[in-house]
Amino acid sequence: MKVGLIGCGAIGQEIARAIDREIPQLELSLIYDVEKTKLNDLVKELKRKPDIGLSIQQVVEKTDLIIEAASPKVVRELLRFSIEKGKDLLIMSIGGVLDSLDLLEKVKKEGGCRVFFPSGAIAGLDGLNAAREKSIHCITITTSKPPRALAGAPYIKQRKIKLENIKKPTLVFEGTSREAVKAFPRNINVAATLSLAGIGMEKTKVKIIANPDLTRNEHKIEVKGDFGEMETVIRNVPAPTNPKTSYLAALSAIATLRKIVSPVKIGT
Repeated sequence: MKVGLIGCGAIGQEIARAIDREIPQLELSLIYDVEKTKLNDLVKELKRKPDIGLSIQQVVEKTDLIIEAASPKVVRELLRFSIEKGKDLLIMSIGGVLDSLDLLEKVKKEGGCRVFFPSGAIAGLDGLNAAREKSIHCITITTSKPPRALAGAPYIKQRKIKLENIKKPTLVFEGTSREAVKAFPRNINVAATLSLAGIGMEKTKVKIIANPDLTRNEHKIEVKGDFGEMETVIRNVPAPTNPKTSYLAALSAIATLRKIVSPVKIGT
């Protein structure tokens, strides 16, 4: 199966290395990134050299499975191209799906391609999927991160929050999943993932805490429904090259790729 990769950041690099060295059923044939230096550096270290794509559209046209690891901004364009060409798509920037729910609904109704959403930096989605077969009453996710991991977020900039002055655990945001994803587009993909798997953007509640005592990103998920109650806590190691990204997110994408090509499926 020919794979196209869009985005050569921390997650994209890990995915590319895994395909190159560990998943022989997949061929990384095209990669694309607007940052050419990052793109060329990645190609140099791979054993099975992929071609460099000239555009997002070309990557979609020339491959069977496209992996998005770039930015929420490219998700709608990618979804549209994938639907038109009947190509499967794996999306990492799940927050970008917020502006593309109409296209996602089109895929659900008409088919033609498959869209994969890895679990990312959280656990428990198998239980959540099962719980959704009946009624889910509420979902809350509390994300705690070192202050520096929130640097550059639109919400932090707009409110001129001085992260360097935070000396104790501080609640910096509380709202819906929809609000959280727009306020912290590169920090809170987990909220979008939970919303898609659960009860939607408006009903999923999010709290974000800046905690200077932490060296790891922490996500606490609380779910209540007809099934009972579920509580999951994940303490993630940040990605080696990007403190804003949890290492588990990249590993989740790799696990999803293995599941796609494996004849044996484990878990809900």
